[in-house]
Amino acid sequence: MASRKENAKSANRVLRISQLDALELNKALEQLVWSQFTQCFHGFKPGLLARFEPEVKACLWVFLWRFTIYSKNATVGQSVLNIKYKNDFSPNLRYQPPSKNQKIWYAVCTIGGRWLEERCYDLFRNHHLASFGKVKQCVNFVIGLLKLGGLINFLIFLQRGKFATLTERLLGIHSVFCKPQNIREVGFEYMNRELLWHGFAEFLIFLLPLINVQKLKAKLSSWCIPLTGAPNSDNTLATSGKECALCGERPTMPHTIGCEHIFCYFCAKSSFLFDVYFTCPKCGTEVHSLQPLKSGIEMSEVNPL
Repeated sequence: MASRKENAKSANRVLRISQLDALELNKALEQLVWSQFTQCFHGFKPGLLARFEPEVKACLWVFLWRFTIYSKNATVGQSVLNIKYKNDFSPNLRYQPPSKNQKIWYAVCTIGGRWLEERCYDLFRNHHLASFGKVKQCVNFVIGLLKLGGLINFLIFLQRGKFATLTERLLGIHSVFCKPQNIREVGFEYMNRELLWHGFAEFLIFLLPLINVQKLKAKLSSWCIPLTGAPNSDNTLATSGKECALCGERPTMPHTIGCEHIFCYFCAKSSFLFDVYFTCPKCGTEVHSLQPLKSGIEMSEVNPL
């Protein structure tokens, strides 16, 4: 019987990371509320809230405490994570919410403690009198003890997973689930699709630089448009020499690369420098040598006026 109770408690135990996430969400909410509140006084005189900032913050935190812990037994961060406080001093195994005194003392320890620390800091900063020296030392000593107690409590919390803050341990309240946690079902279909797509993309990134797209295009164009006539005939050179095989304009400084087509010198040279395996886009012939046009072909036929 005892083992069943222990197993039930371990199954419903709140994870440490969930309790720490709830504390971080509470801090983020407080910062958001304070920033929204200060924006209301954006058009007023600068430093208007500086004198009463600890009191104003305390009033805002009391307002949040009234509609969260006091009424719902959970902070905002805990409500988001399906967590609430339970009275650990209750002998009943069923859920017992924190008592009214525990809630009030929670506000005193958290809100009142922060207000007292900020107000004492401002007081000691503005008054440099000898009479405040011993009081300042005593207050700093008490604050140091509380910080040390918080550190020790945090180390115990990391080991046992209960009472994330020193206030929770002193008041006897700890985090439990609001509703029983369901078994989480994880689907791997989306992950499999992503892994398949990433593998295919990496394969394409590796394969595409190895493909000579220009040469492949020339091969396809040579199959679609069969060539006629002898490849080295002067008539073919004269006919094809009326336009550059790359830019389609009248060739400037006409040159050949070993086939019957004519190229501008700058078109052929720049393409060859860009791609060592440059081929003719018309017939797919590889570049053997870049030679000027044969002298047997008249320039008037190549560049007619």
